[in-house]
Amino acid sequence: MGEPRYILVGVAWPYASGSLHLGHLGGAYLPPDVFARYHRMVGNRVLMVSGSDAHGTPITVKADQLGVTPAEVVERYHAEIVGYWEKLGISFDLFTTTMTDNHREVTWDMFRRLEANGYIVTGTSEQFYDPEAERFLPDRYVEGTCPHCGYDAARGDQCDNCGRQLDPVDLIEPRSRITGATPVMKETTHYFLRLSAFQDRILEWLRTREGWRRHVQNMAIGFCEEGLQDRAITRDLTWGIPLPPELDTIGEGKRIYVWFEAVIGYLSASKEWAARQGDPEAWRAWWENPEAETYYFIGKDNIVFHAVIWPCQLMGYGGLNLPTNVPANQYITFKGAKASKSMGVGRSIGWYAERLQPDALRYAIASVFPEQNDTDLSDEELVRRINEELVSTWGNLVNRVLTMVAKNHGGRIPASGVLQPGDVALLSSIDRALEEEAELIERVELRAGLRRVMEAATEVNVYLNANAPWKAEDPERAATVLWVACNAINGLKVGFAPYLPFSSQTLHRMLGLQGEVGDDGWVRSRLEPGLEIGPVEPLFEKVELSQLT
Repeated sequence: MGEPRYILVGVAWPYASGSLHLGHLGGAYLPPDVFARYHRMVGNRVLMVSGSDAHGTPITVKADQLGVTPAEVVERYHAEIVGYWEKLGISFDLFTTTMTDNHREVTWDMFRRLEANGYIVTGTSEQFYDPEAERFLPDRYVEGTCPHCGYDAARGDQCDNCGRQLDPVDLIEPRSRITGATPVMKETTHYFLRLSAFQDRILEWLRTREGWRRHVQNMAIGFCEEGLQDRAITRDLTWGIPLPPELDTIGEGKRIYVWFEAVIGYLSASKEWAARQGDPEAWRAWWENPEAETYYFIGKDNIVFHAVIWPCQLMGYGGLNLPTNVPANQYITFKGAKASKSMGVGRSIGWYAERLQPDALRYAIASVFPEQNDTDLSDEELVRRINEELVSTWGNLVNRVLTMVAKNHGGRIPASGVLQPGDVALLSSIDRALEEEAELIERVELRAGLRRVMEAATEVNVYLNANAPWKAEDPERAATVLWVACNAINGLKVGFAPYLPFSSQTLHRMLGLQGEVGDDGWVRSRLEPGLEIGPVEPLFEKVELSQLT
């Protein structure tokens, strides 16, 4: 085995403005956990970071609705979001917020470096202004009809229906979310990021990316080919990161806009993690080492920010690694409607986590990851996948094999006799499945990776039924079949572990093994005859649809 690879896993920063739903889980939060767990198991050095986005206008919109401060909104929902990760085993090395002093300082450093390098300039622009509220309107305080799909509740920065990026001026019949008044344009001074300066460089870089999902690469290239426009990176706001003191010269009430500073969170969180480890320079191994790899897990509505604008910021700063891949997912829809926190479509992650075993929920979502196309989901489909696939195929296999070991062999792994060709073929097939699954996960084809290991579990079921140790007249042959089945299960445990961490660790203990799944790496370790297994218990519970009503 070669030297460990450094793998930075950057995960989309959720706005701490409301409960997250299963669309968020399947789109941006469970995929990176599967990816990170796999890389840890194979011995790579993983740093997985994210946090709650505290400065977006969704925060101030929610604060206005509740009559509280933005900070109170963030504190409430940040705690709720952290609770999701704990219940579902989402294994962040650090999940922080953008309200820290560290994030402000790192944002200022990025701002100063880009300004010193000539990539940030001042300019004037016209911005929507609410004449009744007598205030400028951030993008999300403007609503109207999307010019692309006709959706009549599109926001000033994006249409939730078709996913297109927007500017407030694009909206048809715009209105203020504060008063309902028709906003007017008013001139204001801001700092602009000179995206136009990166036009040729970013296009060349995007066109040479290999292994990227087609929809990600096409969207990013298409956005650039339309011509990159310089973009304001400050707004007339009272909530957000202030300008660096020496650059706070463009008027009162300016803040750094969230689209510019939120992506800097990947860097600031890495630095915060390093400081917490007692080695403030440790972050450099993932950011300045040219051999390190960086993966950004997001939804498709964030592709432009992560595949175009953030790389431009990194290019302008200099010396920091560009993304290795941006494996953005499509949407999970619910009976045809896109799950939406702001529109109230889709129940919260917490609601499901209270009613389903964590690995059951993880399995059902991972089996429909929307990697290439939107995926429709329903409670009925969740229940079907859990019961007909997870419980019937994998859970029942484990239970019946280990129950026979407990009943017929005194709770110890039986000794094997001479292996027949079919026995050897099965164990070889399990090993091959692990290799193929690893290749799929490396390519961030996580849905296919799960399907591959489940296919291997089906092979063991077929083998067990064909050899029927419960019917065998030769005790040695019956013991051999069980030994083979136990060793196959021990290999499958490895393949399932990134997706099903809780039940895989339970199975590890049931097999009489110490330590953690993955201590031996991404391999099927051999179970020695005579090893005492632990108490046998079902890994999964069958789910009734009534549990989700």
